[in-house]
Amino acid sequence: MHPGRADIEQDPSKYKQWALAKISNPNRIEGMENAMKNADVLIALSTPGPDTVKPEWIKVMAPKSIVFTCANPVPEIYPYDAKAAGAFIVATGRGDFPNQINNSCGFPGILKGALLVRAAKITDNMAIAAAHSLANYAQRRGINPDDIVPKMDEPDVFAYEAADVAMQAIADGVARIQLSRDEVFAIAKADITQARSLAHSMMEQGSIAAPPKELIEAALQQTIAKFGK
Repeated sequence: MHPGRADIEQDPSKYKQWALAKISNPNRIEGMENAMKNADVLIALSTPGPDTVKPEWIKVMAPKSIVFTCANPVPEIYPYDAKAAGAFIVATGRGDFPNQINNSCGFPGILKGALLVRAAKITDNMAIAAAHSLANYAQRRGINPDDIVPKMDEPDVFAYEAADVAMQAIADGVARIQLSRDEVFAIAKADITQARSLAHSMMEQGSIAAPPKELIEAALQQTIAKFGK
């Protein structure tokens, strides 16, 4: 993407891409091989792999590079291939690999915080506050290259996120209810704890079934068969 992409400029259906192209890549670097040279970070949200992002591209990135390949169901390059090519931190959109970067980390806390203060809308600042909340939570409990973001089963992550989002909603003037951060956190934590306890109790009683491991394994094998290891 760069201001010289006449093919995008002349295609009326790609007006959004052209708006982005006009403000992107002012040096007009062309080709992934050139774009990746000495790059610190790659964030890919494109075509499912496993060969969309080439190992040779990652090899020319800067030392301790960070690679987010978030296409589903198969990332643009598998984490072990990216690591073998020299990436230091690798994240994908899938929960069966380390470092799941997925909206499942964001939307429960964002919606809970917005609803508790009856926000009129979800602002960009609220979404950014959720991202900072996730990062701060991860730092508090410790991170390493294979564990940089909270997981969905960590007990308090969504309560912290809801509280941070609610406070941002109040700061942005879109909240219809004024609550303190401690109040939002307490309500969110109680509601989430109750919901999880109810779900576990229903599984133990046989009212609902836990996700069968066989189905998860079968889905994984179908993905591998379609896209390769």
